[in-house]
Amino acid sequence: MTDAVVDAAAKLQLADAPVDPNAPKLVLDEETGEMVSKGELKKRMAKRAKKAIKEKNKDDKKNVAAATAAAQDGAAPKKQNPKPEDVPVDTQAMFKQGFLNDVYNERPVKPVFTRFPPEPNGFLHIGHAKAIAINFGFARYHGGNCYLRFDDTNPEAEEEIYFTAIEDTVRWLGFTPYKITYSSDNFQKLYDLAEKLIGLDKAYVCHCNDDEIKLQRGGEKGASPRFRCKHAEQSVEENLHKFRDMRDGKYKPREAFLRMKQDITDGNPQMWDLAAYRVLDKPHHRTGSKWKIYPTYDFTHCLCDSFEGITHSLCTTEFVLSRVSYEWLNKSLEVYEPMQREYGRLSLSGTVLSKRKLKELVDRKIVRGWDDPRLYTLIAVRRRGVPPGAILEFVNELGVTTSNTIIQIVRFEQTIRRYLERTVPRLMLVLDPVPVVIEDADEFDGSELTVPFSSKNAAMGDHKIKFTKTVYIDRSDFREVDSKDYFRLAPGKTVGLLQAPFPIKATSFTKDETTGKVTEIRAVFDRETKKPKTFIQWVGTDGSRKCEVRVYNQLFKSENPAGAEGGWLSDINPESEVVYPDALIESGFDEVKRRAPWPEAAGESELGKGGPESVRFQAMRVAYFALDKESTDDKIILNRIVSLKEDKEKN
Repeated sequence: MTDAVVDAAAKLQLADAPVDPNAPKLVLDEETGEMVSKGELKKRMAKRAKKAIKEKNKDDKKNVAAATAAAQDGAAPKKQNPKPEDVPVDTQAMFKQGFLNDVYNERPVKPVFTRFPPEPNGFLHIGHAKAIAINFGFARYHGGNCYLRFDDTNPEAEEEIYFTAIEDTVRWLGFTPYKITYSSDNFQKLYDLAEKLIGLDKAYVCHCNDDEIKLQRGGEKGASPRFRCKHAEQSVEENLHKFRDMRDGKYKPREAFLRMKQDITDGNPQMWDLAAYRVLDKPHHRTGSKWKIYPTYDFTHCLCDSFEGITHSLCTTEFVLSRVSYEWLNKSLEVYEPMQREYGRLSLSGTVLSKRKLKELVDRKIVRGWDDPRLYTLIAVRRRGVPPGAILEFVNELGVTTSNTIIQIVRFEQTIRRYLERTVPRLMLVLDPVPVVIEDADEFDGSELTVPFSSKNAAMGDHKIKFTKTVYIDRSDFREVDSKDYFRLAPGKTVGLLQAPFPIKATSFTKDETTGKVTEIRAVFDRETKKPKTFIQWVGTDGSRKCEVRVYNQLFKSENPAGAEGGWLSDINPESEVVYPDALIESGFDEVKRRAPWPEAAGESELGKGGPESVRFQAMRVAYFALDKESTDDKIILNRIVSLKEDKEKN
């Protein structure tokens, strides 16, 4: 074990350095971040190996005791489990057990057909990720297929940009639609079935206004008895004639609409003679001006499910009451009957998801656009750098039940952080750089270091960086006046530089008299101190790149913006975006960019498949970052995805 660790660490030794040929070669002690001699590393590894054996013996004794106790009880001994953050989540688990397993067992048919039927009138948000994962994942797990069906029955709100964004998002999450269909493809079939429903005396043309309909349905808070509209007494012939007049444009919007003749006495409002068709004087993006009438969701949805042979129609619990009208219409028209079942929807606290509020944020230029990384539209979450695989793990971790779920943003970020911890490479980044001149580093100036992208995952490989006499550290890692509780760089104090040959000790510094800011720090190698208390990141002058870093915090100050005093807009966090225009990133960034996506998963499943946001990495001691879409060859822009676990406070 010791030899293996030494061999791995030896890859990090300084190469081509103009040093004394009789001096021992230095290798990296990955546990402490120090560069030490091979002999010193062997001693340390031997000591750690002894400690590990001792700990293992303790664990073995515990396991034996547990196994003995279990054997006496007739139970199998328990196995030691790895840390949760090191184990990928089984994103199929939610289909193997619980609610979705029960749903399948209600109708255990093959092949399974499901559908994801968004309205193309806005950008999808984080809640829709659950719907996508459930519908596409359910079909995939059971060897079936899932349609992407655009419910495009409202030409007043639909735009091409939404169709494109929705399909792109589905594919980014790693799902391929069986077919892409449109409710508008079925306009003629839907119209024919509406005439059939009239012929069955189960639909009628109504001319009532909103107040009259409200009264028919029991008035304010159900204060009066419900009763059926008088137009329901019209003959089949009269209803057919009026419906065709609607079709031919002889009525203006709201002058007439087709209602289903259901059961006004039923306790379920979804049976109170729902609208089936309405007049809209608006061209449709696919059918043009052919139609003057358009079917409602309540009429369209169940029939399109039937046309496509959907076996399991999975939707959120807001449609649980609609199941009765869904089944009533399919039965009445004697068409194939899919099975509808409802799961709890997903929402996040501490933000807003409604289209109206998001539009106001965009229009007021409070955010950069619908894909601003502070928002929770899926295009915004994607731009921020959140991997699609992390979203799928998040959905699976929460599980699927009939209860609605409102999750804090910090909980979502925990999942993202765990996912990134095991899947992205490490680099060194300095947000607010200040130069440190190491006065006695001439012998190491320009020396090449071979550094792993991950100390935990050798498969990520390594890259080379150059150590230089002048390095940049973060301004926050230096203090002009030292204190006992401070462990980073200060005059007369020693700190380690990650993977550098020796720790450094600050000897002096200079300041800008106008701003009071430190402009340069002078230091020397501290060759006597073998184990400094703290190591900090640095960036050399050779091969490093200047970049703009955008650190995103929560857009709102509270968990409930809607309840904020003065209204939700008064809850905006003024520190939600902090920009570092002069940050520096080490040269390894170019290799990370070339090898993107990080990781290869979901819709980013192979080399080069993924946008700029797929260039992800952990900036050691800083946070996780991704490349922003506004980046160019000449200007790197990075977005913070999430902070590190240790990012609460540094000493």
